[in-house]
Amino acid sequence: MRAQRFRIPAMDCASEESEIRRALEPVTGIRGLGFRVGERSLHIDAPAEATQAAVAAIRNIGFEIHAWPEISYQRTGPAKTPQSELHQHDAADGLTRLLASLALAVAAEGLSFFAPDTLPFKTAGLVIAGAAIALAGFGVFKKGLAALLHGRLNINALMSVAVIGAFVIGQWPEAAMVMALYAIAELIEARAVDRARNAISGLLAMAPEQASVRQADGTWVQQPVAAVALDAIVRVRPGERVPMDGVVTEGSSAIDQAPVTGESIPVDKGPGDAVFAGTINTSGTLAVRVTAAASNSTLARIIHAVEQAQGSRAPTQRFVDRFATIYTPAVFVLALAVAALGPWLLGWPWLTAIYKALVLLVIACPCALVISTPVTVVSGLAAAARRGILIKGGVHLEQARLIKAVALDKTGTITEGKPRLVSWSMLPSGGADGAHIEHIAAALAAHSDHPVSRAIADGLKPNRIDAKNFSALAGRGIEAEIDGTAYVLGNHRLIEDRGQCSPELEATLRAHEDAGRTVSLLASKDGPLALFAVADTVKPSSRQAVAELEALGVRPVMLTGDNQATADAIAREAGLSDARGNLLPEDKLAAIRTLQAAVGPTAMTGDGINDAPALAQADIGVAMGAAGTDIAMEAADVVVMNDDLRRIAETVRLSRRTHAVLWQNIALALGIKAVFLVLALLGSATMWMAVFADMGASLLVVGNGLRLLRGAGPREA
Repeated sequence: MRAQRFRIPAMDCASEESEIRRALEPVTGIRGLGFRVGERSLHIDAPAEATQAAVAAIRNIGFEIHAWPEISYQRTGPAKTPQSELHQHDAADGLTRLLASLALAVAAEGLSFFAPDTLPFKTAGLVIAGAAIALAGFGVFKKGLAALLHGRLNINALMSVAVIGAFVIGQWPEAAMVMALYAIAELIEARAVDRARNAISGLLAMAPEQASVRQADGTWVQQPVAAVALDAIVRVRPGERVPMDGVVTEGSSAIDQAPVTGESIPVDKGPGDAVFAGTINTSGTLAVRVTAAASNSTLARIIHAVEQAQGSRAPTQRFVDRFATIYTPAVFVLALAVAALGPWLLGWPWLTAIYKALVLLVIACPCALVISTPVTVVSGLAAAARRGILIKGGVHLEQARLIKAVALDKTGTITEGKPRLVSWSMLPSGGADGAHIEHIAAALAAHSDHPVSRAIADGLKPNRIDAKNFSALAGRGIEAEIDGTAYVLGNHRLIEDRGQCSPELEATLRAHEDAGRTVSLLASKDGPLALFAVADTVKPSSRQAVAELEALGVRPVMLTGDNQATADAIAREAGLSDARGNLLPEDKLAAIRTLQAAVGPTAMTGDGINDAPALAQADIGVAMGAAGTDIAMEAADVVVMNDDLRRIAETVRLSRRTHAVLWQNIALALGIKAVFLVLALLGSATMWMAVFADMGASLLVVGNGLRLLRGAGPREA
C-alpha cells in the first residue's frame, strides 16, 4: 500500500512537527513519515491499521488532520490546487487582520501613555487591547490551550500564558502589543520558510502545460501534457521549452539543460539523443518521441526527491530538537521560580515578580532556535538541486563536509565513457596511399558492432569502398575482400596468429598499450598496413576536478577494472597520484574499507549497479551522469545530474558552508536568548522587547539560512 498524504492545518512550525513526531513514536507499524511544514502536510507510510492509529494519535494531542485531496498533474508536477489557493487567500486575509490588530495595540499603548488616568479612558484602552488580542491571538490561544490540555509546553502555550497573565495583572496594552507582534512575526517567518521550501518547486513552472502533438494525418494539435501518450511525437520549436522527456527523432538543435543538469552551456542534440522536460530549445525545430509521462519526467522526479529529502532530519536538527525539549521546560520552571520566590527571597513586589516571570515565558519560546536548522538545510538542498546536484537528505548534506577521500570510477566519471579513435598511422608495409588504406579500414570497421570498430569507423573518413565476403573472427577482429584482396582488421592476437608480428611492431604496440590504448591493425597477406589506436579519453574537466578535491583536503583515488597500465595512463592525464586497476567488485569493496580505515570517511562514485557493494560500504554514494535514470536516483545518496566530476568538490564546499551557517544560526538564537534572559532577571527587559528579540532572532536565522540560495544558478562549464 502506498503512503497516504494528510493535511495538518495547525502544523506551521518545526516545533509542532517535533511534537507530532513524538506523539507517533509509540505507534507500531509505521514504516516512514514525511513532514512538509511549508505545505502543512504529512505522508504516512504504514498499513491501514497503523495509519488509523497515527491519525488518532495526532488528533489526541489537539491537531486537526484531514486526508489530502487527489491532485491531477497539469505539468511535470501538481498544478495549483484549491488547497494552495485557499492557503494564499488565508495568508492575505491574515495579514490584513494582523495589521489591524497591530494598529489597535498601538492605540492601546497610546491611551496608556498619553490619556488621563480615568475610568472611561481605562475602559476604552482595555476594550481596544482586548480587540487587538482577539484579532491576533485566536489561533495562538486555540493551539496553546490544546497543548496545555495535553501537558505540552510549546511556543503557543507559552505565549498564551504570558499574554493572559499580562492582561490579568493590568499590563493589557503590553499584552496586546506582544500578541500582535508575535502573530506578525509568525506570518513573516512562515513566508520566509516557504521561500526556502519552495525554492526547488519553482522549477515546476519551467515545463509547459501544453504540447504540440503529431496526429495520424501528419497535422499538429495542441494538447495538455497530462493527456499525451507515451511514444507520441511532440514538436519543439526554437525558443520553446521541451514539454516532456523524450528522444529526438528529427532535427538538430542546442538545448539549454540548466534546469535539470545545471549546465550553463547548451548541449547539442540530434536524432537518438535524450531531452528533458523544462529544458529550452535554442535553435532548430525538433521532433521528440515521448518516453515518460508528464508526472514522471526527470524534472518531476528531481523535485519529488528533493521534497522527500526536505522531510528528513539532519543530525544538527535532531540535536536542536532534543535541546529545545530540555530548554523550554527549564525556562518555564525558572519563570515559576521567579514568580513564586522573587518576593520571598529578593523582596520584589508580587506584580513585579509576576511580570518578570511573564517576560521569561516569552523568552522561553524556542522558535528561532528550532527553525534555524530546517531552513538552512532546505536552502542547502535547494541550492544544490539548482546546480544539478541532487542530495538525498540533510544527513548526507551534513556528512559531505567530513569526506576525506573520494573513490572515483574510471569509465564515465574520469573519462568520457566511450572509446574514440585517438591516432592512426601507416606501417612500413602499407605503401604510400594513405587515403586508400583509410577507406579500406573504414569499410571493414563499419561492418562490425564491436565498440572499438565503431570508434574506428566514426573517426575515419566515410567509407567509399565496396567490400564483400565479410566474416567475423571471434575475439580477434573482422575479415573482408576488397578488389579481390583479402584484408583483416583485428587485435594484436590476430596479427600474431597470422605470423605477421616483428620486434619493431611489438615495441610500437607495447608503447600504445602502456598508454592505455586499445590497438587494432589492418593487414593483408603481405603484412600489417596500418595501426589504429582507440582510447577512452579523459574529460576536459577531470583534471580541474581532481585539483579542486585535493585543494579541499580530499584524497581522490581511481578504482577500475581495467588493467594497471591503462589505469596509470589515465591517472597521469587526470592528475591523479593514486590509481588502482584490475579490481573486481569485491576488490573495490575492500579498497573502500581500506580508505575508510586509513584516511577517514570515504565517498564512492559509480553507476549504482555494478559498484553496488562499494557504494553501500561508502559513507556517501555518488551517482554520476544520472539524468533520466531511475536506478541511479534510487541507489545513490548524492546524484550528479550531468557527468561533471567538479560537482563532487562543489558538494563538499556546499556542505561546509551549510554546516557553518547552521552553527552561526544556533549561536545567534541562543546568544540573543541568553542576553534577554539576563536583562529580564535584572528588570531591564519588557515583554514587547522580548517579542521583538524573538522575532528578530527568527528572521535573522531565516535570512542567514537563505544566503545559501544566493548564486545557486548553473555552474559555468
